[in-house]
Amino acid sequence: MLSALVAKRLVSGVFQASLRPAVVELVTTQGYKGEAPDDSRGDLIEIPLPPWTEKDGETMDIKRRRLLFQSRKRGMLENCILLSLFAKQYLNTMNEPQLRQYDRLINEPSNDWDIYYWATEAQPVPDVYAGEIMDLLKEFTKNRDQEQRLDAPNLEYLDKGSQ
Repeated sequence: MLSALVAKRLVSGVFQASLRPAVVELVTTQGYKGEAPDDSRGDLIEIPLPPWTEKDGETMDIKRRRLLFQSRKRGMLENCILLSLFAKQYLNTMNEPQLRQYDRLINEPSNDWDIYYWATEAQPVPDVYAGEIMDLLKEFTKNRDQEQRLDAPNLEYLDKGSQ
């Protein structure tokens, strides 16, 4: 009786062990392939976004507040940190044309990675976004003062400016 139980466990253990590599191989071949050359990207769905339009009739104060919020709430953490710190430093000193440039820069591109790559100079900036604000953002991104930029700034600085 005991030998039959041992034999059964031994056979089931060997059987299960023989299945494991097949299961692991099956999982790895079905996994994410990333930028592999044979990736047709046929499984991706492009979701069309509504076109960006400039908001007419907005006061400069309202525009600054909206841009501050939009700088802080991005699709990726890197841009949340980068753009919110940039907005903290420069947004209150921007004039109307600069605010329009910044608005277009952070709201028209449909992919946040594009903004990040342009700011870090990993990719060339399209002519439509090139200008004074993009140059300022690229210089800010270089972080020449080697500030610690690990998180978006808290909003307490807004209260100090209004007093």
